Amino acid sequence: MTAETARLASLVTSARYVLWDLDGPICGLFAGYPAYEIAEQLVGQIDALGMGSLLTEQERSSSDPHDALWGVHRLRPGSDLVLELEEWLTVRELEAVPKAMPTMHADRLIRTWWAHGARFAITTNNSARAAKAYIESRTLADCFAHVYGRTQNLDLMKPNPYCLEEAIKAMGADPSVTLMVGDAATDLKAARQAGVGFLGYARNPDKDRILRDAGAEVVVGSLEKVLDALRGQS
Repeated sequence: MTAETARLASLVTSARYVLWDLDGPICGLFAGYPAYEIAEQLVGQIDALGMGSLLTEQERSSSDPHDALWGVHRLRPGSDLVLELEEWLTVRELEAVPKAMPTMHADRLIRTWWAHGARFAITTNNSARAAKAYIESRTLADCFAHVYGRTQNLDLMKPNPYCLEEAIKAMGADPSVTLMVGDAATDLKAARQAGVGFLGYARNPDKDRILRDAGAEVVVGSLEKVLDALRGQS
């Protein structure tokens, strides 16, 4: 057993509560409706409203629609424009759900871990409505009594630990036995601020490098490794 495998086993063994990011660890939300297309459409919406000058070049060209949304929020926080664009993005995420691709082994891991007694929440920067729609489509809703997503106050998005802390309170969880499963440095930062453990999921070497550079100690390229760690408990 390698040192990282031992650390993974320790994380899984001690976790009584698990906070899941949605896009990445649970599914590829934009597998059939690519995020870059949504980002381009969102920039087009902002331009059509005559607000394109609010965006930096990086925000205009980013493949992540959150960047353009954040760009407007940065200069017009709490405005009707931000609320309108956030709702527009929520609708696009809901449209992406039917074409979303389950992350390999995710459904089985969720059901297995739940059967082992762990309790779950979703803590995502995507819309909670989209997260609920996805888990319902996979008949996983019974495993997730608590779903926390992007609010209209964009300052509360990860790396702000708000959604994690809300989930911890709702579950009555002890942070010392709570684990966040995420695929981004913002997930790691939020987990640290919330005082919970972190398990990184990286679907490719770039994601792995980003997570490790941010300080993640345990990163898996396949959720099958987490299943193996659970089997080791039995």
